[in-house]
Amino acid sequence: MSHRPQPEPRSAYRRFSTITTRWMDNDAYGHVNNVVYYSWFDTAVNGYLIEAGALDIEAGAVIGLVIETRCNYFAPLAFPQAVEAGLRVAHLGRSSVRYEVGLFAQGQPLSAAGGHFVHVYVDRATRRPVDLPHALRAALQPLSATP
Repeated sequence: MSHRPQPEPRSAYRRFSTITTRWMDNDAYGHVNNVVYYSWFDTAVNGYLIEAGALDIEAGAVIGLVIETRCNYFAPLAFPQAVEAGLRVAHLGRSSVRYEVGLFAQGQPLSAAGGHFVHVYVDRATRRPVDLPHALRAALQPLSATP
C-alpha cells in the first residue's frame, strides 16, 4: 500500500520566512507555476543559512549541491498572495542534509505544498564530498525534526 502525502500543520516546521509572490509567478492557469515552488525551497534554505552565518555563497570553501528533490501540491497559490515557508531538517548526515519545506498561504493552518531536497556538501574546488563544517552543523541542529 502506498502512502499518499498529505498537507501538514505549521507545527511540523521549526522556522518560517515570508516570500512575496510576483506577477510573473502565475502561469496561464492562474496559479503559481510548479517550477517556482523549487525556487522557493532554495530561497527558504539558503536564506536561512546565509542569515545564520553558515553559508558564504561567494567565497566559502564548502558548497551544497542538490542531488534529490520532490514537491507535492495540495492547494493552489497565486499572485498576489504572500507565502510562508516552513523549514525543518529531516536528516543530518556526515556530508549531506535533507531539508523539508512546507509552503503555506499566509495565515493558513495547513501547507499548500510540501517537499524536500537533499544537499551534499562538497569542496568548492574539487567537488568532492566533505564533512559538514561545524558552523553549518550548529545552524542546522535547531531545525532538526527529531531533537
